Amino acid sequence: MTTDTSQLLTVPEVMAQLKFGRSKVYDLIRSKRLVSITEGRCRRIPENALQDYIRDRIEEAA
Repeated sequence: MTTDTSQLLTVPEVMAQLKFGRSKVYDLIRSKRLVSITEGRCRRIPENALQDYIRDRIEEAA
């Protein structure tokens, strides 16, 4: 599987897209509702993981 770095989002980018605060995004990561990867101190969220989270939330609301 190849992942283009443009598909990896920073926590602030995810915060902006979801309109959530930093703590909420990290809570989602900690609870494994939002997948992320780390390299050293850098945490990145694959764009498809963000889309999966949004899709799951829509399905839960339906």
